[in-house]
Amino acid sequence: MELRRLEHLLALADERHFGRAADLVHLSQPAFSRSIQAIESELDLRLFDREIGEVRPTPAVEFLIERARRLLFDARCLHRDVELFRDSGLGDTAVGAGPFPAATLLPSVIAEFRRQYPHIALRVEVNNWRQLLERLLEEDIEFFVADMRDVPADPGLEVRSLGYQHGGFYVRTGHPLSDRACTLAEAWSYGVASIRLPQAVKVALAKLVGLPVGEALVLALECDDLTLLKSVALTTDTVLVSTDAAASDEVDSGAMQRLKIRNLPPLYSQMGVASLRNRTLSPTAQRVIHGIEALAGQVNVPKR
Repeated sequence: MELRRLEHLLALADERHFGRAADLVHLSQPAFSRSIQAIESELDLRLFDREIGEVRPTPAVEFLIERARRLLFDARCLHRDVELFRDSGLGDTAVGAGPFPAATLLPSVIAEFRRQYPHIALRVEVNNWRQLLERLLEEDIEFFVADMRDVPADPGLEVRSLGYQHGGFYVRTGHPLSDRACTLAEAWSYGVASIRLPQAVKVALAKLVGLPVGEALVLALECDDLTLLKSVALTTDTVLVSTDAAASDEVDSGAMQRLKIRNLPPLYSQMGVASLRNRTLSPTAQRVIHGIEALAGQVNVPKR
């Protein structure tokens, strides 16, 4: 069975329309239809029920589709690994980062990489782990670094731990709560700004705030742009949730300070690097990861 025809099979299974699927694989509709017919003839199976405007996959497609995706993935990996073996030089790549590692790990790592390899192009996508995982599975990025607590266990993923960044609640200097200890409920009354929090953290904070069981914790501002979150916290009474490393510049300059919250358990971000298992990372990606791991050893700490 030709790999090209497997691509056509998956395109039709995903699009469920001959015209859209043909456009997706850059074929005319008659040529695409002949390719699907050839697969059905070769397998002696009816793979799609043709209806007006839309096609419906038969149970045979459900049986084939997972294996077809794996074969095509392995074929792409093989082609890519042969290229890497033939030419081990560096090449352009794309990577992903969650908001906190983007603020604390990537700036110096990427800057050093640019100094060493000024002719290599890097694309860095900063987003939450859910969006980054989608990009990784689509092979749009080679790896991403983020908080790994909510990333689902998947045998197709390889995750390397980078340790922990401890954090807390931060306010602008001169904030009404800045000079005294307070409860979490008091801090929450001013409105809290944060990136997307892991579910376990939301549950723990909801309990400390005193919300009834099952009631969702509401953030005043949720955003994956840490620069925006800090700007709001610096110009309003909004309370910022941040890792200590990500807020260190503002604290050192005297613009921001850590709140003293009574009975607050340790907060932390559990960092890791996720990549696709059984896929060889490019030399560029390997060098960037090596830089991230080296810096994480200095910035991150074991969980206390």
